[in-house]
Amino acid sequence: MKVHTIILAAGSGSRMRSTKAKSLQKIAGQTMLERIIKTAQKVSNKISIVVGFDKDGIIDTASKLGNFNFVEQKNPKGTGHAVMQTIPYISDDENVLVLYGDVPLIKEATLKKLTNNVSYEFSVLTSHPNNPKGYGRIIKNKEGNVIQIIEEKDANDKEKLIDEVFTGNLCIKGSLLKNTISKIKNDNAANEYYLTDLIKLNSEEGVKINASSTDIEEVLGANSKIELELLEDINRKMKAKDLQEQGVTIVDSKRLDIRGKTKAGSDCHIDVNVILEGEIILGDGVEIGPNVYIKDSKIGNNTKIKAFSFIEDAEIGNNCSLGPYARIREGSEILDEAKIGNFVETKKSIIGKGSKANHFSYLGDSTIGDNTNIGAGAITCNYDGKNKNKTTIGDNSFIGTNSSLVAPITIGSGSYVAAGSVITKDVPDNTLGISRSKQENKRKPLSKK
Repeated sequence: MKVHTIILAAGSGSRMRSTKAKSLQKIAGQTMLERIIKTAQKVSNKISIVVGFDKDGIIDTASKLGNFNFVEQKNPKGTGHAVMQTIPYISDDENVLVLYGDVPLIKEATLKKLTNNVSYEFSVLTSHPNNPKGYGRIIKNKEGNVIQIIEEKDANDKEKLIDEVFTGNLCIKGSLLKNTISKIKNDNAANEYYLTDLIKLNSEEGVKINASSTDIEEVLGANSKIELELLEDINRKMKAKDLQEQGVTIVDSKRLDIRGKTKAGSDCHIDVNVILEGEIILGDGVEIGPNVYIKDSKIGNNTKIKAFSFIEDAEIGNNCSLGPYARIREGSEILDEAKIGNFVETKKSIIGKGSKANHFSYLGDSTIGDNTNIGAGAITCNYDGKNKNKTTIGDNSFIGTNSSLVAPITIGSGSYVAAGSVITKDVPDNTLGISRSKQENKRKPLSKK
């Protein structure tokens, strides 16, 4: 069965105190809208997004993730009214999944369970919170099918004891939706059309409605910055739990932010105040020190990332040592057993096996061979004001302290560059390159004093 997902994202979220749409507020570095779209894409054949407030912002953000059908709700009159706007685009034979742009933490597995139940043409997503106060209660018949949702304000004392609540998410066959949504009335205090009325309308017509349950933390939304922080905390706990189940030791999960997807080997160790963003792969035995930031990178087995290091779009080999205070920028490849020390920056560079740059160096647009030593303060001068140029250094070479290698340039294998040199010409293999002015010692004049 094909799945057509509708994401309701027309709300302004006045309590957010923002000029942006509510669903464009961020959780762990991504907007809530981006998060729910990425999850929906894993279970959907087609996605329609209902827009309203800040529609240009919604469309611009969503369009970066794919091609979607945007439907405008010009005069918002409730969730039922929002779904009504999508009816011309819905086919009878597809399952229609309704999600919310401000409910970003729902999991793929939960949606698959909700949409793949072939025994039912209508399923609602429910939960069992510790305190169901404020939620609409799920009313079932003797067969266990859902027949109605009773809102808190309308529930009697017995109904208030029900701990199964409606999350707002549902999956319904297109033909059923089209047949019954026009029957929803707005004869209530708010003059709004409520999507929850679909349950009673379909039940009265003999449709069996299934209840699929999930953890309440997956389906919480955010209407204010306070609730936004709560979702940040929930996301942090979910992601940390995933890593712990992979065998990672986390010193304090409250001080670990995982802003993407991290896959880890066994016996990894993560210290406090670490941010992992994007797609990250950690090998076995990786140790990450405190205050480290890693984005879209692969870290090899038994590599140690020391405190305050920054790694982005890089690949680090096995048994390497980085930091403290190392900055490994985009396009860097650090091969096995290499060492990048404190205040060393690399960019679009390959650092060979067993090579070392221990202190205060910049290595940009470079290829450095195996077992080569880069002295403290040595840099590759890769930019001439217009173009970036490449530096190549061979195996088993030694670049002295405070040397400047002016690219494009090649330093051969087994070669030395004397400390303090500015090298502008290639240095052949097994050669000493030196470029200094002659030292002169002059007597210091005595002061009049």
